[in-house]
Amino acid sequence: MFSLVTDMILNMGHRESLPMTQRLLSHAALACAATAATFAAQAQEQANPPAQAASAARPPARPASAPGATKLDRVEVTGGRANETEQRRQSTAAKIIIGRDEIERYGDSTVGEVLKRLPGVTMQGAPGRGGNIRMRGLGGGYTQILLDGERVPPGFSLDSLTPEQIERIEVLRAPTAETGARAIAGTINIITREGFRKRLNDLRIGAQFENGHVNPGLSWTRNEALGPWTVNVSLTAFSGKRESESTTETARQGPTDPAPTMARSEHSLSEDTRHGLHLTSRLQWRGEKGESLTLMPIIIANSGSGARQSQITQIVDDPARPAGYDHSASTSDNEFLLTRLNAQYNHALTPSTRLEWRAGLGRAHSRNRSSRNEFDASDAFTRRLDDDADVHDDSGNLSLKWLTQLDSEHSLVFGAETEATRRNELRTTFQTTPAGGTVPLYDDLGDNFRASTSRVALYGQDEWNISPTVAAHAGIRWEGIDTRSDAGGAGADGGPVHNRSSVVTPIAHAVWKPEPNSRDQVRLSLTRSYKSPTLNNLIGRPSVSSRFPVDGPINDATSPDRVGNPDLKPELARGIDLAFEHYIKGGGLLSANVFHRDITNLIRTLTAVETPWWSGGKPRYVARPQNIGDAVTQGIELEAKFRASDVWEGAIPLDVRTNASFFQSRVKSVPGPDNRLDQQPSATANLGFDYRFRGMPLTVGGNYNWNPAYNTRLSEDQYAYQGAKRVLDAYALWVFNPALQLRVSGSNLTALDYVTGSTIAPETATTIAKSYVNWQVRLEMKL
Repeated sequence: MFSLVTDMILNMGHRESLPMTQRLLSHAALACAATAATFAAQAQEQANPPAQAASAARPPARPASAPGATKLDRVEVTGGRANETEQRRQSTAAKIIIGRDEIERYGDSTVGEVLKRLPGVTMQGAPGRGGNIRMRGLGGGYTQILLDGERVPPGFSLDSLTPEQIERIEVLRAPTAETGARAIAGTINIITREGFRKRLNDLRIGAQFENGHVNPGLSWTRNEALGPWTVNVSLTAFSGKRESESTTETARQGPTDPAPTMARSEHSLSEDTRHGLHLTSRLQWRGEKGESLTLMPIIIANSGSGARQSQITQIVDDPARPAGYDHSASTSDNEFLLTRLNAQYNHALTPSTRLEWRAGLGRAHSRNRSSRNEFDASDAFTRRLDDDADVHDDSGNLSLKWLTQLDSEHSLVFGAETEATRRNELRTTFQTTPAGGTVPLYDDLGDNFRASTSRVALYGQDEWNISPTVAAHAGIRWEGIDTRSDAGGAGADGGPVHNRSSVVTPIAHAVWKPEPNSRDQVRLSLTRSYKSPTLNNLIGRPSVSSRFPVDGPINDATSPDRVGNPDLKPELARGIDLAFEHYIKGGGLLSANVFHRDITNLIRTLTAVETPWWSGGKPRYVARPQNIGDAVTQGIELEAKFRASDVWEGAIPLDVRTNASFFQSRVKSVPGPDNRLDQQPSATANLGFDYRFRGMPLTVGGNYNWNPAYNTRLSEDQYAYQGAKRVLDAYALWVFNPALQLRVSGSNLTALDYVTGSTIAPETATTIAKSYVNWQVRLEMKL
């Protein structure tokens, strides 16, 4: 069944590879043609835009749909949808909603910069350099990322989407049967710009300034209601250059003597140039009998180039373990193109029952080329490595959902989903030396690597407003995943890999308040969720340390080879969430949320000395993921949003936003102390404010984000270190008139060094990376 689904879905969208420029032009032409055809229609009634997920406790229950799904019963009115705080209050499942005002407040260049200010959300990596988004401090894979209610396609990164293309962001702290159970930490659903009856023609022109570089950018959003169609087009273009500077210090101690037997320092300086063109669109049609169709094409095209220089200083030399080179010079270039078309069709069977179909096809293509020249201390050429990686990711999905409204404010949802992805990776590496000329490196790993993943899910969900003060939401979901690869992957001796797993996840949510109109309410969620191994974790082909080729001495423990593990099992988690919320008059909020997760089959990447099949019988340090046992994590998330004058009589009208989260975790198979879950801080906090001056059209604001330093013990002799992050952002907004305003913002005003480290006894490596202040000036116009 899995294989049949894979072939049916992916072959629908299969096509021969074209040069990237030709593909981009062809996709752009198709998008323009579709838009032009729509604009040519006669002006009639506008179609309804998508509405938020229905999970209201107080209003009459109605069939729930995934966040961002199109609703048949939505009617566009002058007032628009309820504000974000009211939507949060009405939801049965715990949810945070971020609207357009908050998304654009600081003029952020990435979605991650917006999310880092939310309760319990952290972002990996140096400030201003992007990174994986984490909820409750949990690493990649614990947080489910959705785009318009669908799992993000392969190759997609949140950094590929600009805030100007986003309508709102919904954060669910616990999974639901409808949105999916691969969300141990929670779910982030990003809704792209929607179409409304009101004509919209927004233009934003700006520039970023970082370390002496000027990076221009432009975004344009057009909204039009024509005939039975509503069309929204959002286009973003940018170009920029940025620098990175870091120093990595590596030391190795002897078995008894604390004095290092080897110590070296590597200083690197790089400069990268980036260009991007992003297009998202929504075409919505509504028929006369309750039918609606929504088409959502996406095109993301990025390209870039870079240059890097590094210098190694040997402080304590170990003749048996040389560094390999004295200094190096590298160049690289990359291209990325993502094309995706999602469609949603709603059909009313009866006044209270409807069917919802969803489908999507997409392809992501990335091409990365790099060349590194190495030299000895006398500046003589010793080696060149040329690497070329060409990756295609095809994906497709189909889903059917049946929704019905019962009596007594009761609604049911049943659904089926299928998804398939296919990866084709072609990679070649050549080594050039003065003595040996140019030869293929790691030829036995194979040039071509193919892998596929199929997923099938069935679920049912029941939502019931039991009384004016109690609402419940229960569901169950079954999901099966099948992963395959051909030779050249992580199997024994590089053979094929096959992994199959399935999970059943019951889920329940409830909300209670003392009185129907009370401003206080209590939420409870009981969940079972899971984290599936990634494609690379399962079947990733061996990645040999570029600094230490197989034909040389053994690699350092902190520069291991990396490979997947086909025997991995999914992580399973049982969880409970308990929250208290108090809604303040004027739109404010006080909230406290306590959570607990028991995790089994924890996956962790560990490094050990092996004799892998690609090393020719030589020992190598190899890092591979493993199931290491059970873990537990728990914490409390506190949040307050209010206007000071609504809380304290006579106070200035200062809007205050503050949150603090505290986490604790323990991996049972690893001895303490610091045997926490990987990369989970002990706490995170934000303090922000906005103030609008009286008598002048000026608003200013700021936010301080703090994450403490911490150590993580990964195993008996392996540790990871994460330095503290303290980031200050500020903005000022001057409104000339309702159609023209100027926004000036500064991010990472503290510009502190970003420190990370790792220890694999007896070796320790510490990296200190500079961070930079980023200023932005943007003129925002409504034409």
